[in-house]
Amino acid sequence: MTEAAARRAPGTPCWVSLMVHSLTASQEFYGALFGWEFRPGPQQLGPYARALLNGKEVAGIGQLPPDRHLPVAWTPYLATDDVDATAETVRHCGGTVGVGPLDAGEAGRMAIGSDPAGAVFGVWQAAAHLGMAVTGVPGAVAWNELVTRETASVGKFYQAVFGYAEEAVVSADFDYLTLLLEEHPVASVHGVGNALPRDRGAYWITYFEVADVDEAVERVADLGGHVIKPPRDGSYGRVATVADPEGAQFALVTSRTD
Repeated sequence: MTEAAARRAPGTPCWVSLMVHSLTASQEFYGALFGWEFRPGPQQLGPYARALLNGKEVAGIGQLPPDRHLPVAWTPYLATDDVDATAETVRHCGGTVGVGPLDAGEAGRMAIGSDPAGAVFGVWQAAAHLGMAVTGVPGAVAWNELVTRETASVGKFYQAVFGYAEEAVVSADFDYLTLLLEEHPVASVHGVGNALPRDRGAYWITYFEVADVDEAVERVADLGGHVIKPPRDGSYGRVATVADPEGAQFALVTSRTD
């Protein structure tokens, strides 16, 4: 595949990254859970490692500065052809930009922003680093979902910034949007109303594919993580929500193949 062919359309989730207090301990946890190996990545924001699955890059883990008490959370990065212009649009549409835009070595240019409801996301303008080399296989990202109070206003924000089309689930008691690019689903927005934790606010959650959710959940617990929502059958497959030893939440999914 050529570099041009691999470059993702603007708005496509292209990378996920986690900033932690202990890089070594986090590498041990995720290495044991997903079979990841690690190699150094750009160090502009401090120590950073790229996770590889069978030699292909799937995610990044960086170390927070010791004086920064930021929430530890997986952050999806959305592709752009011009991160500076996207950052301006984020601000213009009621979001904020907390980091950047700045160059990440030869890899590309990035910014980290938040939507009007406070959910944090990254923006990535690829240079040498195009993002995830594989998705949807065990040990790699399967999906990204925004959990927020209600979908209507925040959906308009992402539509304005990234050009998504929206497909809503029409239901009196289920507030759910699928975000589409060229009719292809790329992410979802789930409005949970008052079930949204007050101490946390809106957030993106990353779904990682696993061969067997129930077995993976047991492994999370054995490795020092904890279970937020035990395995359950959903519309896309069997799903569980877990957290790593530092509290970063993520979902595990065994996708339906039918």
